[in-house]
Amino acid sequence: MALQEFSLEPKEVPFVETPYRRIKTKIPVPESIPFLKKLWSSEPRSMRCEPPIIWQKAAGLHVFDPYGNKWLDWSCGVLVTGAGHCHPKIIKALKDYLDSGGPLHTYIFANEPRAALVAKLLSLVPKELDRVFLMTTGSEAVEVAIKLARTAGIKRNPKKRYIISFEGAFHGRTYASQLAGGGLGGGEWVDPNPYFIQVPFPASIDTKDKSFSLFEESLKNAGVNPEEVAGVIAETFQGREARLMPADYAVALRKWCNRHQAALIFDEVQAGFGRTGKLFGFQNCGIAPDIFVCGKGISSSLPLSAVIGTSAYLDLYGPGEMTSTHTGSPLPSIAALASIETILSENLVENAAITGAYLKAELDKITAPYRERINIGGCGLVYAMLFFNNRQALTPDPETAFRFCEEAVAGGNLLFAPVGKGRGAIKFTPPLSITKEAIDDGLYGPMGIAEVIKKVMK
Repeated sequence: MALQEFSLEPKEVPFVETPYRRIKTKIPVPESIPFLKKLWSSEPRSMRCEPPIIWQKAAGLHVFDPYGNKWLDWSCGVLVTGAGHCHPKIIKALKDYLDSGGPLHTYIFANEPRAALVAKLLSLVPKELDRVFLMTTGSEAVEVAIKLARTAGIKRNPKKRYIISFEGAFHGRTYASQLAGGGLGGGEWVDPNPYFIQVPFPASIDTKDKSFSLFEESLKNAGVNPEEVAGVIAETFQGREARLMPADYAVALRKWCNRHQAALIFDEVQAGFGRTGKLFGFQNCGIAPDIFVCGKGISSSLPLSAVIGTSAYLDLYGPGEMTSTHTGSPLPSIAALASIETILSENLVENAAITGAYLKAELDKITAPYRERINIGGCGLVYAMLFFNNRQALTPDPETAFRFCEEAVAGGNLLFAPVGKGRGAIKFTPPLSITKEAIDDGLYGPMGIAEVIKKVMK
């Protein structure tokens, strides 16, 4: 389902001036329209999916346009800038490296930033995970993880080819990642592959039976022999609803994968580096995967992803058989190392847990009068506000979600466009450094979220 397009017709909006938000023009800004029209005429239509504002500067919790407006950023550029926008430690690390004369590109020839990042990542994960393969995007990392699982499976048994994923998943927009996603992200246009099977996600609001027996029953109903499963891939929390996989289910899944020699893969592209209130989302479950992939928040800035797992999987390919042109490129590696050290030294994981609980309580409070139309799900500092036309039938309401996004942005609260089932979910994913004061301003200040909810729910 395609997103609605945001209008380029400027509208009069109430001006806002708070310590965290400033709106002093029509939205979108009239002077920005020629720029946006020229850009949009040169790019695919798919790039017209976000509110029409120009990001000129960003710092900490805020995004600024060239016209004097300032937004409180609830998007993190889609869960990327966990340490905050343009964190001074990340900027300094990048400047120092550039001043050193270090190479900007090394292919897979060794470089010091890559080595330092790999060592740092391995120091943070369970000891059995002893290999790191640095990539560029989350989708690319997912492709590698699936390839490794199938390679290992087929080596054991030529019939061991099945990849099991979960309904409602989003794993990216490349070929295998869309097959694993089961339709979300454009997967409906990909030719079906009989070896990719989806089962219900236990934490979803759509799933009534939360027991692990449903996983086994679903495979049986699909005609899948467990001994022919190469791997199971799951988001630690599904992006569309932000609900964590239940710990008991994850433990049962880990045992099932062990029993049937299937790779357990966690997609941590959204969950990793503090977003759930733990450094990695799977730590909420008390287990370790065979492979996990991360991206987005790994660097708080430049494009980078990683496949982290055991040597039993990551050493399946010989020298030169599994490479990537920009693997461990120096500048993204520098940014990632500085971001991770910042997140740890500034206790941002703990802040995500504490302020996230506060945000959840306040979102629950302001949506309480609309329980028949709105549901809040999430953990740490990721929450989804699901809008419904019919709560009993769980029919999404993308029109109200879209209006909510438009009105929030016009009030200085920056959100990305609705996502998830039927495009009916609004995500709250602020920098991990957000404070209770900033939350209160965004929710309860003039033209804040509480006011917007009342307006769109009339």
